[in-house]
Amino acid sequence: MAVSVKERNLIREAAEQLTTVLREVPFLARTSLRQESTRGDSRLDFILTVRSESINRRLVCEVKSSGQPRVAREACLNLVDYARSDKRDYPVFIAPYIGPAAAEICDQYEVGYFDLAGNCRLAFDQVYIRTGGFPNPSVQKRDLRSLYSPKAERVLRVLLTAGRRTWRMQELANEADVSLGQAANVKKLLSDREWIESEAEGFRLRSLDAAVLPILTEWAENYRIERSTLREYYSLKPIPQMEAELAEASRRLKLQFAFSGFSGAVRFAPAVRYQRITAYCLGNVPELADRTGLKQVSSGANVAILEPYDAGVFYGIQEVDDATVVSPVQLYLDLSQTKGRGEEAAAAILEQVIKPIWR
Repeated sequence: MAVSVKERNLIREAAEQLTTVLREVPFLARTSLRQESTRGDSRLDFILTVRSESINRRLVCEVKSSGQPRVAREACLNLVDYARSDKRDYPVFIAPYIGPAAAEICDQYEVGYFDLAGNCRLAFDQVYIRTGGFPNPSVQKRDLRSLYSPKAERVLRVLLTAGRRTWRMQELANEADVSLGQAANVKKLLSDREWIESEAEGFRLRSLDAAVLPILTEWAENYRIERSTLREYYSLKPIPQMEAELAEASRRLKLQFAFSGFSGAVRFAPAVRYQRITAYCLGNVPELADRTGLKQVSSGANVAILEPYDAGVFYGIQEVDDATVVSPVQLYLDLSQTKGRGEEAAAAILEQVIKPIWR
C-alpha cells in the first residue's frame, strides 16, 4: 500500500519520540531498541524491539493521523489480532493526539497508547509509563471548527432536539436545511467520536451519557455567542411588560423573534430571576426598537437584541406563555455564555428540560 510523504514523516516522528521516551527509563537506557521496518504486506507501521537481560519484547505499533475513538477502536482490533501470533508482541496505538475517550478504549483492549502531544500509557514487563493532561494539537482544533461551524451546528440542533429518533441522511439534511454533503460530514465527525449508532433504518445519537452530554459539553466550550451582532437598549418599563410588547411588536412586523438567556430560562424554570431581557431577532431591529420605545445605549442596557450569526438559532423554537422562546438546546448554549448565574440557569435547563427528552 502506497504511503504518502506526510504519513512517512508521521511514522518516523512517532518512532523517534517513542524510542526517546523508553530510553529515559533508567534500566532501559542501555537496552537495545531497534526499529524494524514492517511496511509492505504487514498491517503495522513499525516494530520497536526492546531487549535486555530480563526483557525480550516487541512493541508492534500502528500510527494514525487521527486519534478519535472510532479510529482507536479499529486500530486496537487490528493490533490485538496481530499480537496473537507472538507472545513477545505488545500492541501500541499512536496518533498526534489521543483524548480520554480513545485512551479508555485502548485500556479496554489492553493496548498501549502514545501520542505526539505527550500523553501515553505503556505497561509491559517491568515497564510502566503513564502521562496525561497534555492539550490537543492544532490539527484537532480544525476538527472542532468543522463540527461547530454554523451549518454543522444546524445538524447538531436537529439531532439533540429530536430525542432518540432515527434518521436517514437525506431526511436529516432536509430538516437541518443543509446540503447532503454537510450532513454526511457531521455524521462522520460524530462517528469518529463514537457518538452515533447505526441500524437498518438509519442512525441516531447514542444515549444521554454516551453522546448527548458529551456533545453539549464540547459544544458549549466551543460556542461563541459574540458571533451574533449585539444591539443594546434601555427601557423604564417593567421587564414583563417590555417582553410582552416586544413579542407583540415582532409578530406585527412579521420578524423572526425568540427570547433566549434568562428571558427564555424563566419560561422553562420559573425560579430564575433576572433584570435583563435577551432575544434573537432577524429583520428590522431598529424598527422593532422604535415600535416598543427602546433607547439604544452604550452602557447600562437592560434589553439585549441579538441579530443571529445564522438562522439555525431559531430551529426548534417554542411558544411558552404567549412568547416565542429558542429551543432548550440553544438556550443551554446561550446561558452557558452568560455572566451572573448563567451557568446555574443552563444546568437547570439541562436537568429539567433536555435530560427528560432522552430518558
